[in-house]
Amino acid sequence: MRLTDLLHPHLDGVTTVVDAAGRGLRLAPYLHLPDGVRLLRDDGERPVGEGELVLLSYGPDPALHGAEDDCLAVLERVRPGGRGLLLFGHPGPEPPYHRLLDGLVAQGCQVLRATPLDYVHLRAGAVFTRLTSDELLPPHDWFGRAVPSGGFTTALRMAGEYVLGDLVSRSLRARHLDLTRRAEEAERARDDVREDGLADRLAAAVREKEQLASALRGARGRVELLQARVAMLEGSTSLRVGKALVSAARSPRHRMPRLPRELYGLWRGRAERRAAPASRSAAGAPPIAADERLHLLHRAFSCTPRDRLVIAGVLTDRTAEDFAADAVVNRPLPHDGALLVRRTDPDAVVVQVSACTEDGPWSLAGTGLAPDLDRRLAELLTEARASGRAAVLWRDAPPSAAPGLAQLAWDAVLDADTGVRLSRLDPAGDGRERLREAFQWDSTRVRLAELARLAGAPDPLDGRRVAVLAAPRGRHDVARLAAQVLGQQHRPAEVVVPEPAGLDELDAAGVAVRTGPPTAAWVADWTDLTEDRPDTLLLDLMCAQEYSGADALGHAAAGEDYTFVPALRRPLLVRRSLHLAGAPPESWCGRGYRLFAVRGKEPS
Repeated sequence: MRLTDLLHPHLDGVTTVVDAAGRGLRLAPYLHLPDGVRLLRDDGERPVGEGELVLLSYGPDPALHGAEDDCLAVLERVRPGGRGLLLFGHPGPEPPYHRLLDGLVAQGCQVLRATPLDYVHLRAGAVFTRLTSDELLPPHDWFGRAVPSGGFTTALRMAGEYVLGDLVSRSLRARHLDLTRRAEEAERARDDVREDGLADRLAAAVREKEQLASALRGARGRVELLQARVAMLEGSTSLRVGKALVSAARSPRHRMPRLPRELYGLWRGRAERRAAPASRSAAGAPPIAADERLHLLHRAFSCTPRDRLVIAGVLTDRTAEDFAADAVVNRPLPHDGALLVRRTDPDAVVVQVSACTEDGPWSLAGTGLAPDLDRRLAELLTEARASGRAAVLWRDAPPSAAPGLAQLAWDAVLDADTGVRLSRLDPAGDGRERLREAFQWDSTRVRLAELARLAGAPDPLDGRRVAVLAAPRGRHDVARLAAQVLGQQHRPAEVVVPEPAGLDELDAAGVAVRTGPPTAAWVADWTDLTEDRPDTLLLDLMCAQEYSGADALGHAAAGEDYTFVPALRRPLLVRRSLHLAGAPPESWCGRGYRLFAVRGKEPS
């Protein structure tokens, strides 16, 4: 939740907001206060009375959020009828509210609403008010509306919610601690695997160096042998006789009379050379070594940075086809698995259980019915560990289908299906909700993102990053831009504006604010901030893009829905390369770009 969404429902009757938060916080860009409500900086002595609301902060960094004593000192200055908003900067699901609860009770303050906040350095917020009597005020629901109640009924309701809420949060806290511990153990295990893999790769590099040095020595020996053979050939009698005959033929008048004498001299020299090896053999001289075959090892590699996940996978045909849309997929066979891992150097070696139970080259592996395949699979995993790559078992079928796979050494096990490609869904039959659900949780790209996280490889979800182009011209435009960006169910990754001043809230919420050309894969033009954009706009556009593979999406003039069109009335989402090309939208179709139409809520 945004800070303004938490604050605004409690500004009724408030004319002044006093900023007493930590000195390192600048909360003005987050508030977007309505007209008639002014913001003042706290001077450390001013009391907070009726018609005023004070902002406090408490977090792990005293220089940024402030300390506990600072909050308690501000609470002592809150008068009856005064309100406050307490901000927590502590990470985790449960901020240390108990350290300030006694101070709130001592000052007669009642907490009206508390909710998590969607910022990097502000994790939760609580609105409170100092009561003017002994009667409790009715609490507020999730939407900020007061729950109708009063007196003893309100106290009874709050007591019941406290006990039941503690029951629920207790299990959640235990689950959170358990997941944190498991994540730390997994990270340590991955570090150990990386270190072991580095040592193995170093040893393999040393072995390869020794092999190359041996091959170089052999090549040098063969070169020396060839040089000796060339020298022998140049000094052979046949060559010298041929040269003499060619010279005599070229100049018969001068060379022909001397030809018999030269041939006689060659004959005598040949007899002497034939007698020399016999004398060396009698003296025990070693013979000349025989020639050897020269084998050339060719290695092809790329020195460019990787921007896609590379997989060596024992996969089914359907899974390999789905994965190939977002990753580089190499499918090893039983006879070349180890060689393929060495040559392609994948980010991860993946073995899918279904590929071992269905038809294919690895069928019956891990079932105990094909020991030779089990041995080849073990060699494949050994090669993966030697190269320092993660070996992952993708358990998309019951473990009992291939129990032998559990006996192998795996770096990670993924218990999930391989997801669904959105292009395999039917928008008319499945509906928009199914597309949205698959896009966010069940798509193949989401599954590959989990694999990339385990392997430390490029994230396939980077292909979903959207950059919003905007040009706000005042604080009202800034407030509207922040509301539209942070309200999107598929949140943009960056906002590109001419001047980033006043957009601190976006940066604190994890949305990069920058100038210059966009860096995200997709670009949405939101220059006109007067348009009403639904919170599902970018989500539906990205669902349609992943379904169609189009280069530009938007609304068509004829109102077509989920279909390719020759022209778009107004592009709403454009591939970054197409946006930077600068070609007019009317020429896109003629240049070979794919345009896709989605019918949605029209901008008002």
